[in-house]
Amino acid sequence: MPGCGGIVAVIHCRSFVMSDVLIAFARACRDLWHPRLLAVALLPMLAALGAWLVLAFFYWSVWTQALDAWINTSAAGGWVAAHAALDVGRYAAWILLVLVLVPLVFATASLLAALLAMPLIVGFVAARDYPRLERLRGGSFAGSLFNGLFAVTAFVLLWMLTLPLWLTAVLGPPVAVALSAWLNQRLFRYDALAEHASADELRGVIAGARGSLFLLGFPVALLYTIPFVNLFAPVIGGLAFTHFLLARLAAERASGIVIDA
Repeated sequence: MPGCGGIVAVIHCRSFVMSDVLIAFARACRDLWHPRLLAVALLPMLAALGAWLVLAFFYWSVWTQALDAWINTSAAGGWVAAHAALDVGRYAAWILLVLVLVPLVFATASLLAALLAMPLIVGFVAARDYPRLERLRGGSFAGSLFNGLFAVTAFVLLWMLTLPLWLTAVLGPPVAVALSAWLNQRLFRYDALAEHASADELRGVIAGARGSLFLLGFPVALLYTIPFVNLFAPVIGGLAFTHFLLARLAAERASGIVIDA
C-alpha cells in the first residue's frame, strides 16, 4: 500500500515524542532526590500554602460573604437550589471558595518555582547532562516575570470560566487537569531555555515542540492531585521541562537545524 510508509513514519514520530516526554519526566523524578534540589523542593509549595493560609485567616469571612451574595443573586445559585439532591445552600460559598483557592495555591507555587527555583534547576541539569551546551542568554528576568504573570492570569481566568463544569461532577476534574497541564508548560518553557538559547532559538524550539510540551504537562499536572507528592510537583515540573527543552535545543544545534518561529 502506498500510504503505509507515511503511516509508519507518523507512528515512529509519535513514539519518539512520547519517549522524549517519558525520559524527561523520569529524569526529573530521579534528579529530585539530589541533595541540592531536595533542599529547595518543598519551598515553592510551602511558601504558596503559607501565603494563602494567612490571607484566608484574615479574609475568609469577607470572601464567603461576597460569594454567598453572588450565588444568591445569580442564575447558578437558583440552578443549584432547584437541582441539588442535598441542601447545599449554606455550604455553596465555602465549596466554591475551596475550588478557587486550591488552584490558586498550586498556581502560586508553580510561579514561585519558575521565578526563583528555575535558575538552580537549569544550572544543575545543564552542568550534569549538557556541560558543553553554549549559553546564549536569549531570555531575561523581565521576560520570565511577564511570562509567569501572563500564564497565571490566563489560568485563573480560564479556571473561573470553567467552574460551572464542576456542577456536572464529570467534566470538572479532567478540565482542571488539562488547564494545569497548560499552565505548567506555559510557565516553565521560557525559563528552561532562557539561559542557553538565543532569542530566535527560544522562540523556535518552543514553536516546534508545543504539542510535546502540552503532553509533558499532563503527568506533572497529575502530581498535583496526589497528597504529599503535590508538595514536590512544582520542582519536578521545572526539572521535567528543563530536561526536555535542553535536550531538544542540544539536538537541534547538533543537527544544524534551528526552527525560526
